[in-house]
Amino acid sequence: MPPRSASLPALALLALLALGACQQPIADVPYIAALSEPRIIRAEDADAPPNARPGSCWGRDVTPAVLETVTEQIIVQPAEVLDDGTVLSQAIYRTETQQRIVRERRETWFETPCAEVWTAEFTGSLQRALRARGLFYGPITGLSDARTRAAIRRYQKAGGLDSAILSLESARRLGLIAVPRDS
Repeated sequence: MPPRSASLPALALLALLALGACQQPIADVPYIAALSEPRIIRAEDADAPPNARPGSCWGRDVTPAVLETVTEQIIVQPAEVLDDGTVLSQAIYRTETQQRIVRERRETWFETPCAEVWTAEFTGSLQRALRARGLFYGPITGLSDARTRAAIRRYQKAGGLDSAILSLESARRLGLIAVPRDS
Protein backbone atom coordinates (compact mmCIF):
# COMPACT_ATOMS: atom_id res chain seq x y z
CA MET A 1 0.00 0.00 0.00
CA PRO A 2 1.44 3.44 -0.92
CA PRO A 3 2.08 5.99 1.82
CA ARG A 4 -1.00 8.00 2.88
CA SER A 5 0.36 11.33 1.58
CA ALA A 6 0.80 9.90 -1.93
CA SER A 7 -2.81 8.73 -2.14
CA LEU A 8 -4.35 12.11 -1.21
CA PRO A 9 -3.58 13.80 -4.55
CA ALA A 10 -4.86 10.73 -6.39
CA LEU A 11 -8.07 10.78 -4.35
CA ALA A 12 -8.50 14.50 -4.93
CA LEU A 13 -8.04 13.99 -8.67
CA LEU A 14 -10.52 11.12 -8.64
CA ALA A 15 -13.05 13.26 -6.72
CA LEU A 16 -12.65 16.13 -9.21
CA LEU A 17 -13.17 13.77 -12.14
CA ALA A 18 -16.28 12.34 -10.50
CA LEU A 19 -17.67 15.84 -9.89
CA GLY A 20 -16.87 16.84 -13.45
CA ALA A 21 -18.79 13.82 -14.75
CA CYS A 22 -21.84 14.94 -12.75
CA GLN A 23 -21.86 18.39 -14.32
CA GLN A 24 -24.10 18.77 -17.35
CA PRO A 25 -22.90 21.21 -19.99
CA ILE A 26 -25.15 24.13 -20.79
CA ALA A 27 -26.30 23.15 -24.24
CA ASP A 28 -28.99 25.79 -24.57
CA VAL A 29 -26.73 28.83 -24.93
CA PRO A 30 -28.77 30.17 -27.90
CA TYR A 31 -31.92 29.71 -25.83
CA ILE A 32 -30.44 31.71 -22.95
CA ALA A 33 -29.36 34.43 -25.38
CA ALA A 34 -32.88 34.48 -26.84
CA LEU A 35 -34.22 35.47 -23.45
CA SER A 36 -32.17 38.66 -23.46
CA GLU A 37 -32.88 39.65 -27.07
CA PRO A 38 -36.35 40.65 -28.22
CA ARG A 39 -37.75 38.88 -31.25
CA ILE A 40 -39.07 40.41 -34.46
CA ILE A 41 -42.86 40.49 -34.55
CA ARG A 42 -44.89 40.75 -37.75
CA ALA A 43 -47.87 43.13 -37.78
CA GLU A 44 -50.18 40.16 -38.35
CA ASP A 45 -49.06 38.41 -35.12
CA ALA A 46 -51.37 38.51 -32.12
CA ASP A 47 -48.77 40.27 -29.94
CA ALA A 48 -47.97 43.00 -32.48
CA PRO A 49 -48.21 46.64 -31.39
CA PRO A 50 -51.59 48.28 -31.78
CA ASN A 51 -52.24 49.98 -35.14
CA ALA A 52 -49.24 48.30 -36.80
CA ARG A 53 -49.25 48.81 -40.56
CA PRO A 54 -50.04 45.49 -42.35
CA GLY A 55 -46.90 43.81 -43.67
CA SER A 56 -44.59 45.67 -41.28
CA CYS A 57 -42.25 44.09 -38.73
CA TRP A 58 -41.56 45.30 -35.22
CA GLY A 59 -39.02 44.97 -32.46
CA ARG A 60 -39.65 45.69 -28.82
CA ASP A 61 -37.21 47.03 -26.26
CA VAL A 62 -38.19 46.60 -22.63
CA THR A 63 -36.18 48.50 -20.05
CA PRO A 64 -36.90 47.13 -16.59
CA ALA A 65 -37.81 49.40 -13.74
CA VAL A 66 -35.01 50.44 -11.41
CA LEU A 67 -35.83 50.07 -7.74
CA GLU A 68 -33.94 51.15 -4.66
CA THR A 69 -34.40 49.81 -1.18
CA VAL A 70 -34.36 52.47 1.54
CA THR A 71 -34.03 51.55 5.20
CA GLU A 72 -34.89 54.24 7.75
CA GLN A 73 -34.82 54.41 11.53
CA ILE A 74 -38.06 55.98 12.78
CA ILE A 75 -38.28 57.18 16.37
CA VAL A 76 -41.17 55.55 18.23
CA GLN A 77 -40.50 56.95 21.67
CA PRO A 78 -38.02 59.74 22.43
CA ALA A 79 -35.42 59.31 25.16
CA GLU A 80 -36.30 60.49 28.65
CA VAL A 81 -33.57 62.82 29.89
CA LEU A 82 -33.51 64.78 33.18
CA ASP A 83 -32.46 68.44 33.35
CA ASP A 84 -29.04 67.40 34.67
CA GLY A 85 -28.47 65.18 31.59
CA THR A 86 -29.21 61.84 33.22
CA VAL A 87 -30.83 59.45 30.76
CA LEU A 88 -33.75 57.63 32.31
CA SER A 89 -34.63 55.61 29.19
CA GLN A 90 -33.10 55.32 25.74
CA ALA A 91 -35.05 56.33 22.67
CA ILE A 92 -36.89 53.51 20.94
CA TYR A 93 -36.65 53.22 17.16
CA ARG A 94 -38.20 50.93 14.59
CA THR A 95 -36.60 50.02 11.31
CA GLU A 96 -38.72 50.58 8.24
CA THR A 97 -37.66 49.31 4.82
CA GLN A 98 -39.33 50.49 1.62
CA GLN A 99 -38.73 49.96 -2.05
CA ARG A 100 -39.03 52.98 -4.29
CA ILE A 101 -39.13 53.14 -8.05
CA VAL A 102 -36.24 55.24 -9.29
CA ARG A 103 -37.08 54.75 -12.99
CA GLU A 104 -40.31 53.29 -14.36
CA ARG A 105 -40.37 50.23 -16.62
CA ARG A 106 -40.39 51.33 -20.23
CA GLU A 107 -41.57 49.43 -23.29
CA THR A 108 -40.61 50.80 -26.70
CA TRP A 109 -41.92 49.44 -29.99
CA PHE A 110 -39.92 50.20 -33.13
CA GLU A 111 -40.30 49.20 -36.75
CA THR A 112 -37.58 46.95 -38.14
CA PRO A 113 -36.75 45.50 -41.55
CA CYS A 114 -38.63 42.23 -42.12
CA ALA A 115 -36.86 38.89 -42.59
CA GLU A 116 -37.07 39.03 -46.39
CA VAL A 117 -34.82 42.14 -46.36
CA TRP A 118 -32.12 40.38 -44.34
CA THR A 119 -30.13 38.88 -47.20
CA ALA A 120 -26.42 38.17 -46.97
CA GLU A 121 -25.80 41.28 -49.11
CA PHE A 122 -27.89 43.47 -46.76
CA THR A 123 -26.08 42.11 -43.71
CA GLY A 124 -22.70 42.61 -45.39
CA SER A 125 -23.62 46.22 -46.19
CA LEU A 126 -24.73 46.68 -42.59
CA GLN A 127 -21.41 45.30 -41.33
CA ARG A 128 -19.47 47.64 -43.65
CA ALA A 129 -21.56 50.66 -42.54
CA LEU A 130 -20.97 49.83 -38.89
CA ARG A 131 -17.26 49.20 -39.50
CA ALA A 132 -16.95 52.62 -41.20
CA ARG A 133 -18.27 54.13 -37.96
CA GLY A 134 -15.80 52.15 -35.83
CA LEU A 135 -18.49 49.92 -34.30
CA PHE A 136 -18.05 46.56 -36.05
CA TYR A 137 -14.94 44.48 -35.44
CA GLY A 138 -14.30 41.37 -37.45
CA PRO A 139 -14.59 40.08 -40.99
CA ILE A 140 -17.43 41.05 -43.31
CA THR A 141 -19.29 37.75 -43.49
CA GLY A 142 -22.84 38.66 -44.44
CA LEU A 143 -24.03 36.67 -41.41
CA SER A 144 -26.04 38.22 -38.61
CA ASP A 145 -23.79 36.89 -35.88
CA ALA A 146 -23.06 37.99 -32.29
CA ARG A 147 -20.50 40.59 -33.47
CA THR A 148 -23.03 42.14 -35.84
CA ARG A 149 -25.75 42.27 -33.17
CA ALA A 150 -23.30 43.82 -30.68
CA ALA A 151 -22.36 46.49 -33.23
CA ILE A 152 -26.04 47.22 -33.93
CA ARG A 153 -26.62 47.63 -30.19
CA ARG A 154 -23.63 50.01 -29.89
CA TYR A 155 -24.87 52.10 -32.82
CA GLN A 156 -28.44 52.36 -31.60
CA LYS A 157 -27.61 52.85 -27.92
CA ALA A 158 -26.22 56.31 -28.69
CA GLY A 159 -29.70 57.25 -29.95
CA GLY A 160 -31.46 55.82 -26.89
CA LEU A 161 -32.46 52.40 -28.24
CA ASP A 162 -30.68 49.58 -26.40
CA SER A 163 -31.49 46.71 -28.77
CA ALA A 164 -29.56 44.38 -31.05
CA ILE A 165 -32.46 44.36 -33.49
CA LEU A 166 -31.86 46.95 -36.20
CA SER A 167 -34.59 49.57 -36.24
CA LEU A 168 -35.91 50.83 -39.55
CA GLU A 169 -34.86 54.35 -38.52
CA SER A 170 -31.26 53.17 -37.91
CA ALA A 171 -31.22 51.31 -41.23
CA ARG A 172 -32.27 54.54 -42.95
CA ARG A 173 -29.64 56.61 -41.11
CA LEU A 174 -27.01 54.06 -42.17
CA GLY A 175 -28.15 54.39 -45.79
CA LEU A 176 -29.31 50.78 -46.07
CA ILE A 177 -32.99 51.43 -46.70
CA ALA A 178 -34.50 54.24 -48.75
CA VAL A 179 -36.05 57.13 -46.89
CA PRO A 180 -39.66 57.64 -48.00
CA ARG A 181 -40.31 60.95 -49.72
CA ASP A 182 -43.45 63.01 -49.53
CA SER A 183 -45.21 63.04 -52.89
